[in-house]
Amino acid sequence: MELDAPPAAMAARPDLAVVLREWGRIGCIGFGGPPTHIALLRALCVDKRGWMSPTEFEDAIAACNLLPGPASTQLAIYCGLRVRGRAGAVVGGLAFICPGLIAILALAVVFLAGSPPRWVQAAGAGAGAAVAAVAVQAGLALVPASWQRTRVIGRFGRFRWPAYLAAGTVAAATIGPWLVLVLLACGGVELMTYLRRATHPADGHEAEKTEGPEGPEGAEGAEGATRTEAGGVRRAWKDRGPHGRRRRRAGGSRAVSPLPLPLLASAVAASTGGPLALIWVAFKVGALSYGGGFVIIPLMRTDAVDGYHWMTAGQFLNAVALGQITPGPVVHTVTAVGYAAFGIGGGLLAAAVAFGPSFVFVLTGGHHFDRLRGEPRVRAFLDGAGPAAAGAILGAAVPLLGAIDEPWQWVVLAAAALALLARAAPVAVLVCGGLVGVATTL
Repeated sequence: MELDAPPAAMAARPDLAVVLREWGRIGCIGFGGPPTHIALLRALCVDKRGWMSPTEFEDAIAACNLLPGPASTQLAIYCGLRVRGRAGAVVGGLAFICPGLIAILALAVVFLAGSPPRWVQAAGAGAGAAVAAVAVQAGLALVPASWQRTRVIGRFGRFRWPAYLAAGTVAAATIGPWLVLVLLACGGVELMTYLRRATHPADGHEAEKTEGPEGPEGAEGAEGATRTEAGGVRRAWKDRGPHGRRRRRAGGSRAVSPLPLPLLASAVAASTGGPLALIWVAFKVGALSYGGGFVIIPLMRTDAVDGYHWMTAGQFLNAVALGQITPGPVVHTVTAVGYAAFGIGGGLLAAAVAFGPSFVFVLTGGHHFDRLRGEPRVRAFLDGAGPAAAGAILGAAVPLLGAIDEPWQWVVLAAAALALLARAAPVAVLVCGGLVGVATTL
């Protein structure tokens, strides 16, 4: 598929000015997180303008959910790519991101100032008190779909799933900066389990029976798919020796992935503090986070509050609340953390590093999105990383609760939990919490 060509049988591609206006409009009114962003993008690109087919749009959603980082931002970039090529991806992505970026920087100047007015502090404390309840709701919302995946990965997957969930929960509550390693480890375990099952389908308990959604026929179809996938994996192992090591061919060399080296180098550099530390924190948010916006909380909190002391626990609560009540992706929270660390420049740097990987993923791999959804190894990795990410969001509530120090904040938290159970919008809950905080100063 030629990325700079208009989609076949679709409406004529728009001018860049149209992309700038329409994606900017969504960036300005996109309160409420990914569900709102997806609905607005679908209404524009599928229903109103006919730039994309419904099937193509649904496939794009699925593919973006398989990538690390902010999925709704990646979807906005991909839609720009489809309707106006690479220039449309860049213009549309920036137009979608910038309104929320400007808003959160302006609010950070007020709420994270050294000596903000008392009513501003109270508003932040009120909204921040409700954040833990919103985080728990976000984590619980991911659980049903993640659990349904165990019908595909087999009966033993139902024993691994709670372990992944618990690992993410405990890691987020106790070792926040190392949560990335836990997510990668859980995904790696499930990937290795899939590869073992595919290459040795009759090997003891690993020959797990899958359960299709439609009874025996669905199971038979799943087993057939597994057999097909196993053939591909067997071909990949065809040139391996008796101990699983790949034989070298004449004139060939063993391929070594370069990815761990820059990651380790960045981690070492980050330990010294300064801008490199902020870059590492933002990179974790943008390139190594799975499971939705709230998983970034444990990725950032320990570094921002306990490690580098860029902000207090209360200010971090404010930053998370600001990321929720501003339009655009929740990842904008990292902008507030960057501002607390190094001012306006730090906020812009953190945003650039956090959102940069999304542009790279889409611009370099957008033409593979139709195949990514059906890639079994990617799906297997996410079958492990997904429940761990859901657990991480739930575990993030623990340090957030530790930042609550006023009796009235606990009342706000309880009221927020009840309101969310009644299906109130998280943005409305946070705004109401802020108003209650202001009322305590009167």
